[in-house]
Amino acid sequence: MPVSFLDPKRLRSVSWFLHFSHLGYLIFLLMAYRFPFNFLEYCGSFATRTRMLGRSRLSRAGSFRPENLGQNALAVIGNLCFTLFVLGVLIFTIIAATYEPEDPLFHPSTKITTFLTSTSNATFISDNTVVKTGEDFMAANQTAFATFINITDVDKSSDNSGDQSGSTPEMNTENCEGPIDCKDPEVFHLMMRKAIEYFKDIHFYRFGKAVPGAEVSTCDMAWRFRPKEGKTAAFYKDYRRFVISRTENCTISVEHIGEYHSGVNARKRKKKNERAGFEKTATKQDAGLSLLPVVGEAVNDSLPVVESEKSFSGGRYLIYSGGGDRCKSMNHYLWSFLCALGEAQFLNRTLIMDLTICLNSMYSSLNQDEEGKDFRFYFDFEHLNEAASVLDQAQFWDDWNKWQKKDGLSLHLVEDFRVTPMKLLEVKDTLIMRKFGSVEPDNYWYRVCEGETESVVQRPWHLIWKSRRLMDIVSAIASRLNWDYDAVHVERGQKARNKDLWPNLATDTSPDVLLTTLADKIEDGRNVYIATNEPDTSFFDPLKDKYTTHFLDEYKYLWDENSEWYSETTKLNKGTPVEFDGYMRISVDTEVFLRGKKQVETFNDLTNDCRDGINTCNTAAS
Repeated sequence: MPVSFLDPKRLRSVSWFLHFSHLGYLIFLLMAYRFPFNFLEYCGSFATRTRMLGRSRLSRAGSFRPENLGQNALAVIGNLCFTLFVLGVLIFTIIAATYEPEDPLFHPSTKITTFLTSTSNATFISDNTVVKTGEDFMAANQTAFATFINITDVDKSSDNSGDQSGSTPEMNTENCEGPIDCKDPEVFHLMMRKAIEYFKDIHFYRFGKAVPGAEVSTCDMAWRFRPKEGKTAAFYKDYRRFVISRTENCTISVEHIGEYHSGVNARKRKKKNERAGFEKTATKQDAGLSLLPVVGEAVNDSLPVVESEKSFSGGRYLIYSGGGDRCKSMNHYLWSFLCALGEAQFLNRTLIMDLTICLNSMYSSLNQDEEGKDFRFYFDFEHLNEAASVLDQAQFWDDWNKWQKKDGLSLHLVEDFRVTPMKLLEVKDTLIMRKFGSVEPDNYWYRVCEGETESVVQRPWHLIWKSRRLMDIVSAIASRLNWDYDAVHVERGQKARNKDLWPNLATDTSPDVLLTTLADKIEDGRNVYIATNEPDTSFFDPLKDKYTTHFLDEYKYLWDENSEWYSETTKLNKGTPVEFDGYMRISVDTEVFLRGKKQVETFNDLTNDCRDGINTCNTAAS
């Protein structure tokens, strides 16, 4: 069979020939430049040089005279350095000709997909369990977070407020009676000082105004904070109840600070133009901090509505219909959804989205796909609605049916995913509908963003954040551990039982071996949160001899029928209780693990087995 000119082997031979041709030419020029005699003549006639050999030997004898030794030595050193230089050029050229790095710019979309949707090291079922969202790609700018409130800032504020005439009433016997005045600056500053002293592992960035609690001797106060060693670009909000006592001579003191989110009267969300109770003056570095998620704020994920018929008819919309993405993994769902959202932004259209999600069987307690889940159970719809133009599908079709014929609204149907968004830029119709068939994988939404579209339509990762209700559970668990704990991920389950692919995992994650391994990684007596898929947590009881261990189910009251999460999701689900499903458990377990001061991972720290099975470590790293 004849070899094609484009055959890789032939191309590589041609490449070698060209490399060494250029190298020879380069050395020729360097030699001609280096030596003072006529280099062309030197290379031109071997016979002439032979006839002159005897005479040249006689002439060279004179070059060894004492007065010429210094000059000769310099010449020898110069020639030696030049020779080393030429050899260096030769070696570098050979390396450049033979080295073939893997260029990420030429990765197929499947590799880019794997990178962007790769899961955390805390994997529990498979590598498709927990998706990365926008806040995971935000860099935590520690310089910007450095402007936190110190206790000295509170003392200065207290001195300034005390200097103002009439700001604090004169203390007398009458003032010592009755309920505590939570609006009194002295009370407010006392509460701030006690909070900073008590919570040593967090930084405070804003204090809300103190408000009366449930009892006459209590005040509620909220604050915005971050853990001192926080690795994620996010703020947290807590509000607690302070029990305040007052002596006969009017001296006040804080007797007790309540649990996480105990100060419910201070939960109210601060209005845009409302001043905080106490906050440092913002700097230029703080400008972007207002765009970060604030875990613990009241969530407003009500559906957007179109203001009027005129507003609806003047809009331009995009909708994806059908396809094979239903009931796939959460990674698959999000990768396709972000493709649709990216196209809508590229076309400057409102995306019509179906808020119902089919939960894949891998996350279900019933081991089967579950319809009827809500996007808002898993992701922050409030942030998406504020940052992008989206409408609920059910609401849209109601409005479309009311006004489509009356206002002459038109529809442009696209049934081939190979019709690129660039070809739809000139479409003037009110609605563009992409309709997907039944043949996989050509009916996956993300196929629209492949090929030439990859470099044009960008997936807007920054628009998708994790559910703040779930993240509030994460914050509650970390707060109960005072944000001062280490975390260990222990993967067992099916992988530990499969000796063919993971021959050492079961032994390496046994309690006795764990104690030995962790001895060099975590200090004795520490709080240790264990994120694991081992159903029987008593399996880890031997670790209690050295550590105070904690597991996810220890905090199940945060999502049971008496919890805030349960009441809010039930209301969101039109009165039907919502199960805290497998994906939610994995998500919370992983996020608590990631907030530990030290993080010990199964496949990086506890075992030499590969995450995806034997002989796959190098593949996983590429």
